[in-house]
Amino acid sequence: MPIVYICIGIALLLLLMVVFKLNAFISLIIVGVLVGIMEGMTPAEAMTSVTNGLGGTLGSLALVIGFGGMLGKLMADSGGAQRIATTLIRVFGRNRVQFAAVLTAIIVGIALFFETGVVVLIPLVFVIAAEASVPILYIGMPVIAALITMHGFVPPHPGPTAVAGIFHANLGLTLLYGVIIAVPAVILSGPMYTRLFKKEDLEVEIPKGLFTPKHFEEHEMPGFGISVFTALIPVILIAFQAVVEIATPDSSLVPTAQFLGNPGVALLIAVIVAIFTFGLNRGKKMPELMNSVSESIASIAMILLIIGGGGAFKQVLIDSHVDKYVANLMEGSSMSPLLLAWLIAAILRVVLGSATVAGMTAAGIAAPLVAATHVSPELMVLATGAGSMTFSHVNDAGFWIYKEFFNLSIGKTIKTWSVMVTIASLVGLAGVLIINALIS
Repeated sequence: MPIVYICIGIALLLLLMVVFKLNAFISLIIVGVLVGIMEGMTPAEAMTSVTNGLGGTLGSLALVIGFGGMLGKLMADSGGAQRIATTLIRVFGRNRVQFAAVLTAIIVGIALFFETGVVVLIPLVFVIAAEASVPILYIGMPVIAALITMHGFVPPHPGPTAVAGIFHANLGLTLLYGVIIAVPAVILSGPMYTRLFKKEDLEVEIPKGLFTPKHFEEHEMPGFGISVFTALIPVILIAFQAVVEIATPDSSLVPTAQFLGNPGVALLIAVIVAIFTFGLNRGKKMPELMNSVSESIASIAMILLIIGGGGAFKQVLIDSHVDKYVANLMEGSSMSPLLLAWLIAAILRVVLGSATVAGMTAAGIAAPLVAATHVSPELMVLATGAGSMTFSHVNDAGFWIYKEFFNLSIGKTIKTWSVMVTIASLVGLAGVLIINALIS
């Protein structure tokens, strides 16, 4: 019955939002409480779970999205985003601008968590699309595909790193296999998938206040080097943490690297630098810069609440122990360990919404199979990671991040985002099976 209650909850959520046009945040809170009660919680327990989910999600994302929004606004209002976009278009050409954007997202995605990468690159997506005269999703979908795929497959991202610990996998080899698998997954789920859409299907209306198109003259824009450096400060700092932790885990430098590499701290430092490089250094006054900062927060306030609502719904499902119900169903299977790990993670991902919980639970169930079957623990990590990316929908905060930043309907979000991550998941599984066949 737990799965039936979840299906009822999702159907009710779609009814409230699509038919009755109720605000997404209000709908998510109502459905979260009702599903919790149906799953056996008392009303008070369901509300506590909703509160914890809302706080837990916003606790980790408020700084990232808040500072990321400020950085993006400062970069856009100064002409820095336009400078980067025009340079990429000039170097790669308008016909290959999608490739340039994807390459940028893959590099950024190795270091940045998905949420951080989104808020850093969204302004560039809007400006590149405007400068190249192409639909926003023509650039946006491949960029998001690159970010979410790197987040799901490649250490030091939390999911693959934590699962690698459970399987006792070598992080270096997991990273190598992960990149090999991620590249075709990104290409097929991003640039190739966008080609199936008509041009008008990729057009979106940018959320009001998030980005205001303005064409800057050459002399009004900061230089390319300083624009790229300022935009990549979070990438540099988070990558620095990853390198220190992997190369010298016992070094006294680790605490400092962990502080500087915290996404919130890294983005705060980037905002402070941007105030100088994009503002004060170019003759702008502090009141004008702080006006940009205020406008950026006003534009993302509802986005934050809706993402928090998605986290609340997810937490209700986790606290009602649906994961244990699914785990009990799958135990004792004689399926290939790689396929089993992928399938368990995929089912839990669809049911719970949390990729991390899906991956960790699947790894816990499949861990004994590594010693019993001598399958590669690194490939088990990647099979689990691929499964945990499958068909993200309304119970996943990532779904709402993508939906709100691109101002999409639920139907269009499912058609683009949900299918896109599922393609990446299936390509990832295929890559795992091919590598396993080559090394066996």
